Amino acid sequence: MTHRHTADLAVVADLNGVRIDVPAVLQRLVDQADRGAHTSIGFPGAVDLDHSAVLARLGRRLWNNIGDPATDPGGVAHTKALERAVVAWVADTLAMPADDRWGYVTSGGTEGNLAALHAAHRRHPRAVVYHSTAAHYSIGKIVGIIGAPGIAVRARPDGEMDYAHLAAQIRRRRTRPAIVVATAGTTMTEAVDDTAEIGRVLATHDPGGYLHVDAALSGIPLALDGRLRLDPTSGIDSIAVSGHKFFGVPMPCGVVLIRVRARENGGGGSTHGGHIAYTGTPDTTISGSRCGLAAALLWHAIATHGREGHRWRAAEARRLAAYAVDRLTAAGWPAWRHPHAFTVVFPTPPAPVREKWLLATDGDLSHLICMPGVTRGQIDAFVTDLTASRSAPPIPRPRARPTPAS
Repeated sequence: MTHRHTADLAVVADLNGVRIDVPAVLQRLVDQADRGAHTSIGFPGAVDLDHSAVLARLGRRLWNNIGDPATDPGGVAHTKALERAVVAWVADTLAMPADDRWGYVTSGGTEGNLAALHAAHRRHPRAVVYHSTAAHYSIGKIVGIIGAPGIAVRARPDGEMDYAHLAAQIRRRRTRPAIVVATAGTTMTEAVDDTAEIGRVLATHDPGGYLHVDAALSGIPLALDGRLRLDPTSGIDSIAVSGHKFFGVPMPCGVVLIRVRARENGGGGSTHGGHIAYTGTPDTTISGSRCGLAAALLWHAIATHGREGHRWRAAEARRLAAYAVDRLTAAGWPAWRHPHAFTVVFPTPPAPVREKWLLATDGDLSHLICMPGVTRGQIDAFVTDLTASRSAPPIPRPRARPTPAS
């Protein structure tokens, strides 16, 4: 059914057509998204926040946040003041020192990771980048872009990094600095790597290193709980979070934060380009022009709910995830989740269920994600379809399970 609708849309959207019904094409897009909304529970995007007021007021012009977000006031139609407020709020929530932070609103987690790892590589040009096999696929891609050697570290069965393997791999390259990418919310299981343990490994490495956290999925909820902090004792040099996941912003975006000292190269100079004459702005970001509308949408989400409102959203999502684990397990599908995770992992359902429900699947494991806005009704409907499927649940491969979540 989905393939047929997609094919129909491609026909009516063909720009070489004699007559193009623009309103009909746009309506077709909305209808297509609406049809799949109820069964779309496998990928992280909150659906409980209404951003229409921002889009209605700001959606008719270009808002270009070109230049350095912290120092450049130039231009007219931009939202850099809101961008700075968003960066400050995220940094404050992470307990990052006010005198040791720099950041901007990115196009998403991938750009945030690229910005941080580019800075790390400029600071440590001989470094090897280490990341777990459960890290987001963008990390391996970024390692290739910046031209650094990369080493994949084993992940435990539950998705968390194998720290003994990390230590062994770093020891094998004892003369090279180490850039380690930790993950706060892995793609399949929402595992959180222990940055304190990684810090202990790096502390014994004479050439030094750099610790980046890809926290696109879980960074904001963990920070709201005080479980992820970038205070001076954390040893974390940079972090990237997503804006279209927990905040549900209707366009891919995110925030990257880098310590000021980590943005300096070995000679004490800035790792980024200088002043651009024709724009009259300093060039300090990966993207140059940045989406000012995304910054405004993030600012709106934060301003209308505040920390307590977002803490409540995270708590409700976790309660729903615990409910999903109970319902699936009672139905004979052994499910589990990490403590404080929205992600519920279970054996992969039969094909008819997967064709109806948009899940994330990797071999014999699948997951659903109880992002804010997902309802008990959706979980109940999914479990009903799963129970009605005539195949018995497969026996899951042996795996280490986390401590049951409260």
